[in-house]
Amino acid sequence: METKKLGFGLMRLPIKDENDVTTIDMEHLNKMVDTFLERGFTYFDTAYVYHMGKSEIALRESLVKRHKRESFTVATKLPLMALKKKEEQETIFNEQLEKCGVDYFDYYLLHNIGVSHYEVAKKFD
Repeated sequence: METKKLGFGLMRLPIKDENDVTTIDMEHLNKMVDTFLERGFTYFDTAYVYHMGKSEIALRESLVKRHKRESFTVATKLPLMALKKKEEQETIFNEQLEKCGVDYFDYYLLHNIGVSHYEVAKKFD
């Protein structure tokens, strides 16, 4: 599958309550996802921490459950800021697979690997 140069980020999704980022407007999101795919785009990017942990679930509900897996690619991120010890990597990864509703990720990124988290990242292989 050819990946076009435009991706769909799930960091700032439409919400129903402006004071609660977990109240994702799924009807609106479904329309956005459908339009994006109809235009021939395939790359979706989410993260463990977006929308206080609800973005990956929204991806599952709006994209994964409603479209064939071969019609899109998914990227998510290892939340370095949430890791306390190396062993948590696999636990979080498996949790993300479940939340996203996929068997694999097309892309898996290190999230927020700035100066403050670089030392943490160096400890993990």
